[in-house]
Amino acid sequence: MSVDTAPPAGTAPLGGTAAPERESTGRRKPRRRFAPYMLLLPATIIVLVAMAYPVIWQLITSMQKFGLAQQFGAAPEWVWFENYVTLFSNPTTWFVVLRSVLFCLAAAAVTMVVGIGLALLMQATSKGVRLTLQIALLLAWATPVVAAMTIWNWIFDWRRGLVNWLLTNLGLPFNGHNWLQEPLSFFAVALIIVVWMSVPFVAFSVYAGLTQVPGEVLEAAQMDGASPWQRLRLIIVPIIKPILGIVMLLQIIWDLRVFTQIKLLQDRGSIASKTDVLGTYIYQLGVGSSDFAMASAMSIFVLLLTIALSWAYVRNLIKEDDES
Repeated sequence: MSVDTAPPAGTAPLGGTAAPERESTGRRKPRRRFAPYMLLLPATIIVLVAMAYPVIWQLITSMQKFGLAQQFGAAPEWVWFENYVTLFSNPTTWFVVLRSVLFCLAAAAVTMVVGIGLALLMQATSKGVRLTLQIALLLAWATPVVAAMTIWNWIFDWRRGLVNWLLTNLGLPFNGHNWLQEPLSFFAVALIIVVWMSVPFVAFSVYAGLTQVPGEVLEAAQMDGASPWQRLRLIIVPIIKPILGIVMLLQIIWDLRVFTQIKLLQDRGSIASKTDVLGTYIYQLGVGSSDFAMASAMSIFVLLLTIALSWAYVRNLIKEDDES
């Protein structure tokens, strides 16, 4: 006579664990986890308070008549989109926008090329040379902007500057040449300064990415006859592509909003109307002309322009996140 040893329904077999309860459809009921959202909530509130309030205030101000009288308590008058119409009906605004975008793209491209080159140099050199280069880059990066601009203004000073002295001693006619008077030479000097201040961040970020490239992959490629350029283009760049993307995005945002370097160079004797970029143009509208409503309208436009320039990378991030 055989004995049925099957366990009763609803009990776990010996040595096993109870099967998870499932719905009648056979699918496991999803569990909601609120802990990650609760941990993100404080940071989200801080960002909204710190960033959303100024943006909303500028948006409201850009639709009002807000000048010096309103600064002393007069009630602002609502003009809605009249400030935007006036601002973008002025050809000067579009010249400033074009000048700023071209300078931004040029500065970001040069910074990326020089920064990647220095990162590759740090990886290829010995430890002593690498440490020396890293310390030099760190000092350049840590120098306050105003202090650095004091040195750069002396270097390009038209009366007793170092650049003019060197070029004159080489027999070139640069004695008393004013680099900041003409817009082309002005932006050439500004480009050098902005790149010099931005390269350390790119170099350190890219070098950190290069340290994560597997050495055995590069050795195998070298044994297969791949040249250094092929290894860089086909192996290294695809691996560190996410780092290059975010660094390039940050450079575009920072270079589009550059202000201090341009303003301090303008104060040395250049014509502001010919060398204004978005940051200094907003300053001239607000502080210079006491038209804070127009300055707010231009600030909102710069925000939208920054989003437009960076949207391609943000969309790519969203796409990669959805695929993963």
